[in-house]
Amino acid sequence: MLPIFGAKARLCDQVTRREMLRVGGLGALGLSLPCLLTGRHARAAADQPDQPGTSFGKAKSCIVLFLMGGPPQHSTWDPKPNAPANIRGDFAPIATAVPGIHIGELMPRLARMTDKLAILRAMSTGDNAHSSSGYYMMTGRPHQPMQVENANPGPPNDWPTLGALIQALRPPSPHRGRGVGGEVAALPAAIRLPNRIFNTDGSVWPGQDSGFLGRAANPWLFTCEPHAVPFRIPEFSLDAQLPAPRLHERHTLLQRVERSLSDADRSGALTTFSRQQQQAFDILVSAQAGGAVQLEREPATTRERYGRSPFGQSILLARRLIEAGVSLVQVNWYRGPDEPPDNPCWDSHTDESDRLRRVLLPPTDQAFAALLEDLNQRGMLDETLVVCMAEFGRTPRLNGRGGRDHWGPVFSVALAGGGVRGGIVHGASDAQGAQPSDGRVQPQDLTATILHCLGIHPESEILDRLGRPIAACRGEVIRQIL
Repeated sequence: MLPIFGAKARLCDQVTRREMLRVGGLGALGLSLPCLLTGRHARAAADQPDQPGTSFGKAKSCIVLFLMGGPPQHSTWDPKPNAPANIRGDFAPIATAVPGIHIGELMPRLARMTDKLAILRAMSTGDNAHSSSGYYMMTGRPHQPMQVENANPGPPNDWPTLGALIQALRPPSPHRGRGVGGEVAALPAAIRLPNRIFNTDGSVWPGQDSGFLGRAANPWLFTCEPHAVPFRIPEFSLDAQLPAPRLHERHTLLQRVERSLSDADRSGALTTFSRQQQQAFDILVSAQAGGAVQLEREPATTRERYGRSPFGQSILLARRLIEAGVSLVQVNWYRGPDEPPDNPCWDSHTDESDRLRRVLLPPTDQAFAALLEDLNQRGMLDETLVVCMAEFGRTPRLNGRGGRDHWGPVFSVALAGGGVRGGIVHGASDAQGAQPSDGRVQPQDLTATILHCLGIHPESEILDRLGRPIAACRGEVIRQIL
């Protein structure tokens, strides 16, 4: 709320209180977007101590595919064909485009793309709880304490998520998109979609927001259904009852009000408000910013190529957003209304084989492979890092219900593009897929590698709540895959 000082009916430039009420109603009359504008305005680099060099990464953007629930490494990236049946599962490995590399048989499209993939087979959090292990994977910092299910955000577990780090370390700068067309408005550096990640009881995982960096670095959250017909994100749509001329009139009015209040707020909050309001107007009137979320502009063949599943269309939307200039998009496989309570998402405690065959792997294989092919054909793969990960893997042995339980000691992650060497496997698990046997990687190392690929030094300094400089990440860059 903006305070008005004094009792006069008009402000110094003749703005009436009635006009002030009109400004206050902008959100209800078609300008709801400022509510999202907490993520773009991070601390400028000039406000931070000197940073180490940041000129080594070649990726301009990153797409993170987060498979909430934990895929089984045995049926995906790390098959164990020589293990007993209750370990290897029902699915055989298949040969891939790279001799000597085999992956699960339910990923035939990705098998043809392994020349572009780097597979990490010894990722480890050591944490078997969704919430705390997910926090570790999304922030690069272990949860305190570990093994905590249904954990909530907040201190001491308020390290910023990867997208918030990028927003804080990559100050916004206007630039052109790479193919959507037209000038780019001030798009955010990081976006999450189509929903946040939460547990069965509705508790939201920690590690998905800006944490101690404050709301200014918070990645945008698009709660949406990209597979719906028609698809619309209200915050990117101008209300039909508010035509463009009236929007510009309200913009002018808002500027007058802000000028009249410039001396009333010395804390800087008004400046931040002004920037957010300006970005809202820019996006609403920008053809490209709005066009980035208009999936109907994609040819039907392209939409079919990704698959009409929620995950497939979300990944296609992510491609459009990074094409328009967004630095990082995280696509969550989240708990939708149709997920079964006993094995939702990738949390296959029961009937794993049936879930993998019918629900989980076909849309993932189709959409992930389509993204790699699409980026490659558009000449964007070299400058776009793609990371497919989850909070953990699954137990080496099937349980009595034909499923696998939570397993953080070892699991797999796949990367492509953005400076990553394709056609390689780094690290290995033991014969049962239970423990790392070589090349163990921890979440902080993955975070460091992503930042490195994006041209951000992992030890670049951010400021904690007390204004003290601390390193964004203490992990080691996985140079074997670069």
